[in-house]
Amino acid sequence: MESTRRAAQAPAFAPAPSVAQRNVEGYLMAAFPWYGLDEAYAGPRWLMQVGTAADGTVEHGATGHGEQPSLRLEADPHDQRFAVVVTVASRPKRQSADGTGTLEATSVSSAAWLAGSGLLSCTWPTHMERSLRQDWLDQQSAIAWDLADHLGEEGWSSLTLPVDGVPTPFHYRDSAYGWVLAGTTGNDVHLGCYGRGLSAYGLGFSVIDDLTAYAGQTDPAPH
Repeated sequence: MESTRRAAQAPAFAPAPSVAQRNVEGYLMAAFPWYGLDEAYAGPRWLMQVGTAADGTVEHGATGHGEQPSLRLEADPHDQRFAVVVTVASRPKRQSADGTGTLEATSVSSAAWLAGSGLLSCTWPTHMERSLRQDWLDQQSAIAWDLADHLGEEGWSSLTLPVDGVPTPFHYRDSAYGWVLAGTTGNDVHLGCYGRGLSAYGLGFSVIDDLTAYAGQTDPAPH
């Protein structure tokens, strides 16, 4: 999980401002299926960037739904409505690409950490001075890391949502900044999700068969 934490830098979850900047190729290189909200969701969809290992293997990525989160001071974060689905490849404990160590296995906690850090990367008190933002982000990220390591304990509740039409248990946590949930699918990937303004209780997830709705492409290779 430590390797996943190092890979989860905030820029990996910053919404791309234009179609040209969206990392479509990274999504198409993944050896695992991507997930998004199911067909019951009729709003906008958009791609975010993927996370890769040292050897270039795609490890995780996210798909956005709703309004792209904004950090502009004039934007009221409580008015923003979005849900971001994080897909994490299931990986066993393995040797690092440079052969100098080992990488921890991914787990549902990995998905919870990525979702929690993703929520923090697009949410911060607008009254805070920018010079203090990194200190705040470091502090909150440490808390999110600890929470992800203790799924099922105090602060988390259980929530069952459909994944590919199958009722699936998730760990769920709500906060002043938004909500986070994490679970595992029958497709051997871990799912995380974070959002604000949209209720998590009414969501459903499914494999993305065609990235067109997300990337604005006319003929993307399906996953």
